[in-house]
Amino acid sequence: MSAAELGFAISVFIACAVEAVEATTIVMAVGNGRSWSSALGGVGTAIVALAAIVAVAGTALGQLPLDVFRLVIGVVLLIVGVQWLKKAVLRAAGLKALHDENAIYARELEAAAADPTAASGGFDPYSFAVAFKGVLLEGLEIAVIVITFGADHRHTGLAAAAAGLAVLAVVAAGVAVRAPLARVPENTMKFVVGVMLVSFGVFWAAEGAGLSWPGGDAFLLALLALTLACALLAVLTLRRARKPAT
Repeated sequence: MSAAELGFAISVFIACAVEAVEATTIVMAVGNGRSWSSALGGVGTAIVALAAIVAVAGTALGQLPLDVFRLVIGVVLLIVGVQWLKKAVLRAAGLKALHDENAIYARELEAAAADPTAASGGFDPYSFAVAFKGVLLEGLEIAVIVITFGADHRHTGLAAAAAGLAVLAVVAAGVAVRAPLARVPENTMKFVVGVMLVSFGVFWAAEGAGLSWPGGDAFLLALLALTLACALLAVLTLRRARKPAT
């Protein structure tokens, strides 16, 4: 495995692990608060829907010329990465509340207990719908990451393996602790993923537009360092700006 492939795999793993933690929290809340069988039914249905989306989108992208491939992938990664990095910078600067799985779990549990919908014949529509929506929405970001990272160099298998390993690791941890995975450093992971997605997005979009990077894939390291430096500078600037004048 080359250094670039290792970087792809690590990026996919971290990004997918973050999304899996959020989905797991939602499923655990409705499962513990309402019905595990209906919640797991929603999870299974969402997984089938996501598999179909990945298959269709992956096939469609596979028909594009390589340069168009890279341009599309780069733009998608930039859109997703900028959103992740913006939120991460605001959280690090103290301008946005930190992501708190315990608080999210408590809110979901309270909402599940308050919903008046009654289970019929053992099936709970509320648990099914909330679990389905949570897994589908978080899973769509995983699907985008798998498709885009895998499609550029036809490394869909590598991207899918990294994503699958991340999801399995998170689910196993959730089953083991039977509580929200609040100790997972999500805020830091989101910051790192944001930097990676933006860097890869710039790299591939530029390549798709016809630019040849000096040093080839190795130039990714320079882009990662530059993006990280800019993000940290933004954090420091925002922190200073929010301090009251003395």
